[in-house]
Amino acid sequence: MFELSDQELSAILLSLKIAGWSTLLSCPPAILVGWFLARWDFTGKALIDGLIHLPLVLPPIVPGYLLLLCFGNNGLIGHWLHQQFGISFAFNWKGAVLASMVMAFPLIVRSVRLSVSAIDKGLENAARTLGADSLWVFLSITLPLAAPGILAGAVLGFSRSLGEFGATITFVGNIQSETRTLPLAIYTATQSPGGDDQAARMVMLSIVLALTALALSEMLSRKLHPKPGR
Repeated sequence: MFELSDQELSAILLSLKIAGWSTLLSCPPAILVGWFLARWDFTGKALIDGLIHLPLVLPPIVPGYLLLLCFGNNGLIGHWLHQQFGISFAFNWKGAVLASMVMAFPLIVRSVRLSVSAIDKGLENAARTLGADSLWVFLSITLPLAAPGILAGAVLGFSRSLGEFGATITFVGNIQSETRTLPLAIYTATQSPGGDDQAARMVMLSIVLALTALALSEMLSRKLHPKPGR
């Protein structure tokens, strides 16, 4: 039961690849957006915040369909990218990364925003009075103090990318060794006669991967913010 087939191994490796790229590419803009929402008040902030978090409350198929309209080879942006640069997102793993980024981005932003909001502004203001510019304050004070929240957001984003299904299957399909990630492979197994054992193996692997990510996050968080006396 625990022996993995080539197709199962391919789905696992592809899922890790897509989740890794999704998290890596999502974190920098998510950190900036989270910091911006935490530190600035402006007209229309609630609207921007709502749009950022919209993928969390929409059926996943809706963002996937919108991605297809925008970034498909005949889409508003995708057609131009394909014609000018030969870049194509539809029906390949790069599109799966884009779909995962859209679904994971709000989770990372929310975690970063809460973490930055918890930082005492007095520390940042004190650094400015000593001559530090805004960039140096952000890099030397805000970013290190927000590191546990950023890490938590990255783990949430990675886990969300590992579990992404609806937007992915709508935007890039279910193509073996190209877009068939672990959730899509589980779905395929459940729809195939005699695929129960295969589905069970991959479900257990999904749980193991998620628990491993959470355990690593906890270990790194303790190293970044050790308890007093340790």
